[in-house]
This record gives sequence, C-alpha cells and structure tokens, in this order.
Amino acid sequence: MSYTVEERGNVNTLSYRLFFKDADGKYISPFHDIPMYADEARGLFNMVVEVPRWTNAKMEIATEEALNPIKQDVKKGKVRYVANVFPHKGYIWNYGAIPQTWEDPRHENADTGSGGDNDPVDVCEIGTKVCSRGEVVRVKVLGVLAMIDEGETDWKVMAINVEDPEAGALNSIGDVQRLKPGYLEATVDWFTRYKLPDGKPENRFAFDGQFRDKDFAVETIRKAHGFWKALVESRQTASAAKGLNCKNTRVSSGESPHHCSEDEAKAVVDKTSPCGSEEPVPSTVHQWFYYERKK
Repeated sequence: MSYTVEERGNVNTLSYRLFFKDADGKYISPFHDIPMYADEARGLFNMVVEVPRWTNAKMEIATEEALNPIKQDVKKGKVRYVANVFPHKGYIWNYGAIPQTWEDPRHENADTGSGGDNDPVDVCEIGTKVCSRGEVVRVKVLGVLAMIDEGETDWKVMAINVEDPEAGALNSIGDVQRLKPGYLEATVDWFTRYKLPDGKPENRFAFDGQFRDKDFAVETIRKAHGFWKALVESRQTASAAKGLNCKNTRVSSGESPHHCSEDEAKAVVDKTSPCGSEEPVPSTVHQWFYYERKK
C-alpha cells in the first residue's frame, strides 16, 4: 500500500498539519488506518516517520485530533524543538511510530512498574537513509529500550528500513552492537539527557538501560496493538484514554461512533489553514549544550 501526504498551514508554526491519504487519494488516519504489519508473514512492520534524522522539530502524530495528522509539539504556547546536547545534533535516527499501537496509561507494565504514555509505540530507524516527514517505511524490528519518562513507560523500538543496504546484515540487537559499536550507547545517552536544557532531570530506564531482544520487542508491539484494538472498539473512548481521537475511515463500520466518512474526513481537512510559506527556524535551535556525563 502506498501513501501520500498533504501539508496544511505554515511549517514551523502552530498551524502546521500533515494529513495522510491512501492510494486512492482518500484521507486516512496514520494512527488508526495504516496497518501495523507491512508484511506479517515476514515479520515486517509499518513505521510512520515523524522526525527525519538530524532535524530538531519535535513532530508527532496528533492523537487528540480528528484524522491524527502530524503536527509540531507545543511548549508554553510555542512550537517545540529538541535541543542539541553534545555530541548529538537533533534526532540521531529517523524517528516515528508504529500505527495501530497504543501504550495504555491504565495498564501497569510488570517489567517497568508504570503505565503507558498514551501514545503509539515509538520507533528509532537506524538505516543509512534520511527519511522524509510523513514517509511510511517497512521496518524490521531489532530490539527495544524501555524508557521511563516522567513516570510513564515509553518504549523505544530499534528497527531498520527493510530496503536499507545494511538491512540484510542487521537482524538483532546484537548485530547492531557488533556492526555499529557505540550506537546503542549513544541512543541511551540521547534519551537520558535530551530534556536537560529544559530544566528537567535525566530520564530513567528499566532493565538498567539495557536493550531487550527482538522477540521481546515484537511481543511488546503486539501487546500495544491489543490495547489499541480494545480502544477503537470501545464506545467510551473519552473515559478509556486521555482525550484520544479514534475517528478512522477504515477500521470501524458505519455504525461505529469512531467511523469517519469520506465527506467528514474532507471537512476536517478543509477546516485547517491552506498550505502557506515556511516560517524561519529560531536561531536558538542551533545552539549546542554541553553537560558532563554522570558516572
């Protein structure tokens, strides 16, 4: 299945939205309507790219909005950028999410001791290509890191684009350690310290910051898919989750309160601002921060 995107509003502003369309040009939700599996028989998953490697704009699927377009996160009324914490520049992977998954905040994970973060499962794609915002890529799962972000479980799946030249050699988290020495340590370091410039403490991790293997990662994704399925089948979404919008055009029947018709979907997009010029990135985004690493 191929997908296209439509920009609305102005890039680098509060108005910016990136809506998704299917191969027939019909609007869909990247959260709900894109399948979790790209090829279940081969164990390949779909990944929606939110943030291309080396960029700083903190883009995310807008889980609380109808059709769940990609938008830029907001902090204190302004669009948010992640800081450059030495030695990193922006995001060090192509960063995104696996559709049709949900980390249920009501479910306390036995391994982490905390509930989910109310978002789809995050993915760090480590291939050689710099992807585009809104691109949907087929990925091979390699392992997973369990970050505890402000008391919530926030899984970070490590994966590689199946079309990447290095994909054939990377089949496990051990292969990443062997063929890309230092990359997993850099990943933990990035997630540990990226909020320090905002005055927040270092993030913590379950399993002493060690990555779990591919089988553990796949099972984590499957559990999150089960939570998502229960969510979209519920008629009480508002009470089941913190303001999530489950409107979709494919997975619900016409009788479902979550079903969105083609006309309704178009009306959602038409209410947003037309695509305009890109606003400049604030000069502060290019600032670097240095923090001595704790032993």
